[in-house]
Amino acid sequence: MDIVIKLSQFLLSLSLLIILHELGHFIPAKLFKTRVEKFYLFFDVKYSLLKKKIGETEYGIGWLPLGGYVKISGMIDESMDKEQMALPPQPWEFRSKPAWQRLIIMLGGVTVNFILAFIIYIGMAFAYGDMFIANVDLKDGLLIDNPAMQKAGFQTGDKIISIDGEKVIKFDNDMNMKIIMAKQVLIERNGVEQAVKMPVDFVDQLSKLEKGPLVSIRMPFVIGTIPEESLNKALQPKDIIVALNGQKTKYFDEAKTILANSKNKTISATVLRDQKEIQVPVVVNKEGKLVVQQGGYSIESLEKLGYYKVSKQEFGFFESIPVGIEKGKDQLVGYGKQLKMIFNPETKAYKQVGGFAAIFNIFPNTWSWEVFWNITALLSIMLGVMNLLPIPALDGGHVMFLLYEIISGKKPSDKFLENAQMVGFVLLITLLLFANGNDIYKAIVGK
Repeated sequence: MDIVIKLSQFLLSLSLLIILHELGHFIPAKLFKTRVEKFYLFFDVKYSLLKKKIGETEYGIGWLPLGGYVKISGMIDESMDKEQMALPPQPWEFRSKPAWQRLIIMLGGVTVNFILAFIIYIGMAFAYGDMFIANVDLKDGLLIDNPAMQKAGFQTGDKIISIDGEKVIKFDNDMNMKIIMAKQVLIERNGVEQAVKMPVDFVDQLSKLEKGPLVSIRMPFVIGTIPEESLNKALQPKDIIVALNGQKTKYFDEAKTILANSKNKTISATVLRDQKEIQVPVVVNKEGKLVVQQGGYSIESLEKLGYYKVSKQEFGFFESIPVGIEKGKDQLVGYGKQLKMIFNPETKAYKQVGGFAAIFNIFPNTWSWEVFWNITALLSIMLGVMNLLPIPALDGGHVMFLLYEIISGKKPSDKFLENAQMVGFVLLITLLLFANGNDIYKAIVGK
């Protein structure tokens, strides 16, 4: 059932993005009276799953879910329809239209992608608001359990003051991505501020070492379930361990350290049960563990227990607009930085480039509209940026040649465009093979 939910989200998001992207080409083409021969979700190599011709356009669904396309008459594209291009230009063809109209048609897809992302972020701000923990309220710092972070010089209890000079106002999911792309992070440790210079190949280190969040809030030691083989039957689910051997353990990481130093011993534990503190003996095994499964508490419950102060902002419709635009801008800039890292060999970030499996794995096993729309908005930005790359087989390649034509007044020959399209197509296939090859390699080696 989990895989069905995950696959459903993946296909729904992908289909939505493809249809709207191609609609971005379709609408201006129709406005400029340019004939559109096909409008397809997925590729119809040899045959289609569904198809229906309405007017001059065939609408359909292909069997190969690697994208989609609109086939515009008189345009040198992936169809490589040389027979049509050999005939005299017709008034309804793409090649007969003024350069400025052709430019608008080619920019339509990525324009829709960017507009869609901003609309989603505005809608999410209005529907869900913003729940977060203010950075100043993280009195005891953050949990740094990631080996790559520890190797870079971070420790549990560090407070992150700024990332690349930008002051950190709140703790949220974006902090991890900002750290990945950072050159320098300013932290406060034991009341003293110090700068941590991030390794150039930090992304590569993350892939090689144990996975996990870079930073997270420190959580109490909450008992979840107690397995049959556990000797700690004195503990109960939902107990919170607040002290071990007389030493206070506000957080799980503090309890973990004490347990590691108490192997093969029976020690005293103070637990919070039904809002009362009681003493119980606990048995620590040879590995320094209690053999219990850790439970969890919601942020709201932790607030009631006095661990954190949770802030929530709600926005009216008009208030949501600048909030959503700012969120979209941050994600767009952030993805641009990621691409810059990928094309910098020193970072070795190219090793982490993923294909369809990587996108599939972004989606969770449980259905959440908030998560779904957040991922869809990010993918829409990624699709828009990737399509703007100056590769002839992509929209950006067509835009590059059209700008040349507008500036110089000279139109590249059809033969040149055909050859450029072929080179771009080979380059694009190479990139797809590399990205999806990375997915296969990671699946095999488990990284």
